[in-house]
Amino acid sequence: MGEIKETRTYLSREEVNALPVRRYDGEVRVVADPAGAAEALKAILEESVVGFDTETRPAFRPGESYPPSLAQIATARAVYLFQVRHRGLAETVAQILAAGHVVKAGVGLADDLKALKKLIEFSEQSIVDLGSVAKRQGLKQSGVRNLTALFLGFRIPKGTKTSNWARSSLTPQQITYAATDAWACRELYVRFRTQGLI
Repeated sequence: MGEIKETRTYLSREEVNALPVRRYDGEVRVVADPAGAAEALKAILEESVVGFDTETRPAFRPGESYPPSLAQIATARAVYLFQVRHRGLAETVAQILAAGHVVKAGVGLADDLKALKKLIEFSEQSIVDLGSVAKRQGLKQSGVRNLTALFLGFRIPKGTKTSNWARSSLTPQQITYAATDAWACRELYVRFRTQGLI
């Protein structure tokens, strides 16, 4: 199916469901130790823009909540999944979020950043919330899935969203899901910039 016209501001559920499904199929690195974190930090700080997202273990009871379990950062070449329940890995993510020369693009980032600050202190810089950009442009839908459908012409599957992200060993389905969201955010930023929305 061809690209969605940029003048559209809304797609129905049926239109979104009719789009082809795409998942990130490039290199994914699960960062679970200091050596992996150092390598990831070096690679990410060489970028000018990355996609950013987090995943949190779902809460099913009233009043129950959990800190973020995973922070996903997509570069042009790979997606890095940081298991931020480990303090050292949370510190690496904090360094990236504080790096002024790297744009971090995502959707609904205010909540992600607030939750991460319960794990580690940092002062974020160069954050671009694509949902806020979309709303300023008059778009009625500002979630990552709808923006991906509108601007990139494909559909992201959502099946794994409510899985247990606090697992020490992520499933292949979780890894692909998490990587896809961060990758889509980077792709959306590039498209927004190309179209003069940023």
